Amino acid sequence: MADRQVSWPAAAPPPPGYLPPRDLPPSPMFTGLPPRPVYREPYPVSAGPVLSGLAATTVWFVLFGSLGSGLGSYAWWTIGAALVAWAVAVVLALLGDRGVAVGVAVASGVALSIAMFFVTLHWTVTLDWPLW
Repeated sequence: MADRQVSWPAAAPPPPGYLPPRDLPPSPMFTGLPPRPVYREPYPVSAGPVLSGLAATTVWFVLFGSLGSGLGSYAWWTIGAALVAWAVAVVLALLGDRGVAVGVAVASGVALSIAMFFVTLHWTVTLDWPLW
């Protein structure tokens, strides 16, 4: 029973992302075991789509932020644009390019953080909440 080797069944192919093991000399301690499989991400995220998502979302927030006439309206336009951008990021992550979804999510988080920084700064200096 100890000399029987276990391998992939002939009918079943290896799982997606499997790479055959490299031709390395086996370690003397693990010579009786089969080689370990190497898995890779089937659709890796690269820098190009992430940067395009960042750029498109930056333009999105500049356009919506420029609609506001004061701090309160700027903050509300930014909150609305962030909610729409997050919905788009979820749809892109599920159905589209995950790299673009990452860029959209990062840029919308940064833009909303900037807007809320200015709201908090105004609130702490004047003791007036600008979003009402």
